[in-house]
Amino acid sequence: MDLPSPGDPQLARNHHQELILMEPLQQSVCRRSFLGQTAAGLGSLAFGSMLQAEQSSTQALLPTTAKAKRIIFLYMAGGPSHLESFDYKPVLAERNGQPMPDSFTKGQPIAQLQGKKLTCRGPYFKFNRHGQSGQQMSEVFQHIPKIADDICIIRSMYTEAINHDPAHTFMNSGTTISGRPAMGSWFLYGLGSETRNLPGFVVLTSTGGGQNQPISARQWHSGFLPGRFQGSPFHSTGDPVLYVKNPAGVSRQSQGNVIDASQALNQIRAGQVKDPAINTRLRQYELAFRMQTSVPDLMDVSTEPKHILDLYGTKGADGSFAGNCLLARRLAERGVRFIQLYHRGWDHHGGIENGMRATTKLVDQGSAALIQDLKQRGMLDDTLVVWAGEFGRTPMAQGSGRDHHIKAFSLWMAGGGIKGGLTYGETDDFGYNAAVDRVSVHDLHATMLHLTGLDHEKLTFRYRGRDFRLTDVKGRVIRKTLA
Repeated sequence: MDLPSPGDPQLARNHHQELILMEPLQQSVCRRSFLGQTAAGLGSLAFGSMLQAEQSSTQALLPTTAKAKRIIFLYMAGGPSHLESFDYKPVLAERNGQPMPDSFTKGQPIAQLQGKKLTCRGPYFKFNRHGQSGQQMSEVFQHIPKIADDICIIRSMYTEAINHDPAHTFMNSGTTISGRPAMGSWFLYGLGSETRNLPGFVVLTSTGGGQNQPISARQWHSGFLPGRFQGSPFHSTGDPVLYVKNPAGVSRQSQGNVIDASQALNQIRAGQVKDPAINTRLRQYELAFRMQTSVPDLMDVSTEPKHILDLYGTKGADGSFAGNCLLARRLAERGVRFIQLYHRGWDHHGGIENGMRATTKLVDQGSAALIQDLKQRGMLDDTLVVWAGEFGRTPMAQGSGRDHHIKAFSLWMAGGGIKGGLTYGETDDFGYNAAVDRVSVHDLHATMLHLTGLDHEKLTFRYRGRDFRLTDVKGRVIRKTLA
């Protein structure tokens, strides 16, 4: 049989259709007649192998030009100020305390400053140049400057949603409409999973340094994609997954027997109603069984040498952002395709000077250590790391803080085919508008997909009579940022 080329626009749709067509065949195989004659653990592993082969069927069709095998998205939830981090504005500093020109703000959406007196607020921190590339960064960072030549700073980002929840939804799914698939789900759908024993899309969260804005679980939901592509939130301390350990008196053998029995009942029901949700449940039961061994191993950082723990500035799985960065590396080593770390603490409407110091201190070392650790292990070349929030902050003062801002913000990327030591794009003299080489959220998603070997225009899913994609009907690859 001739396989479609990697550029075939029907590739993603054909993959989905193949999975649908395989369901009746799978249902006709009396799997439990085999599993019932073997040990429960071996039976579960055998069934898991069948599912893994199905889920990873697209990997052989990926273009050989793919640079990144996995993505680690360091999500700075709350909107870090670009004016106190990566975008120095000397003109704004000179105009500190003066009225903000109406030419910038008249008729523009502003969150809590709408209708208020708008006054310029210069940067709170000095900026310095770092590395051979001379990347400019705020003095508030002590560790990220050490990786200046490894990262690409984009200063010309903009977005469409001015409040946190819809802005998170837009950054994660490419739309402000709730219920669409998260970007991690799209990547897992397009690439398949590299791991049998862990979910392919894992989420970790930490807090501290500012207002801890809530993060809705729909930010990692699979939407209309099959449920197995949904993100799995892990707890940062203790058992990362509830009930991952068997209670006292329950052996692995007896647990396997329970799973086999429940799977058999689900299989009967699936054959009757052809409900795809039941097939997802079958897969997840088997995965949960395997996770009872793989998850404790993931969280056991006793094998990590002291110099690695010192690099991250953590004792291990302690709930901190740094601890989560270490877990992200361990998840990446184990084949997890998309790893998302949220740090909730960047919403600085007031007290931004002290707030930036406090929040940066919690994420600075871990962020830099992750890049350094991946690099020394030879993993940075095929791991794309993204450091970004949902929007920026206004160049106008809000008391001692800054308001939400959608017209301009900064982020950085590293590894996975990204050109290190590059600053891309510019804002205007006030840091109000992305002005040169503007980059939308759709452009960011298109570039991320491209680096993993996926064409953002061709990775589609048919739903309600329409082909949907992560970038909707927009997006372009930011080619000048590619190595």
